[in-house]
Amino acid sequence: MDYDAYNDFCRALPATTHVVQWGGAHVWKVGGKVFAVGSRNKENMPAYSFKTSDLNFHILSDEPGYRPAPYLASRGMKWIQKDGLPNIVDNALKQCLIDSHRIVSLGLTKKKQKELGLNQNPNAD
Repeated sequence: MDYDAYNDFCRALPATTHVVQWGGAHVWKVGGKVFAVGSRNKENMPAYSFKTSDLNFHILSDEPGYRPAPYLASRGMKWIQKDGLPNIVDNALKQCLIDSHRIVSLGLTKKKQKELGLNQNPNAD
């Protein structure tokens, strides 16, 4: 996945905002909280970091192409970095970005979630 595909995918998720910061990283937020970071790895290839559950952090840490996200994971946060290959559609990465968006949005206050139209149960009264 290249940066254009990554940015298009993240842009399509609900209530997201984009900023380029931290030395040119493509940072995506929901409710002002980071859920995905597109940067470059040591080989200058695209690399995408995202928040994950405790279980997925341990599983993905051992998978080829994945590793604990530099800086974030070293500070005890459950973030994984996935190396991206240009011109490859990466459905696993897309699912990880969706999951990260959900995890981060669930950490927002109920008031903020409601303001952004997130995590609302349409069947609830």
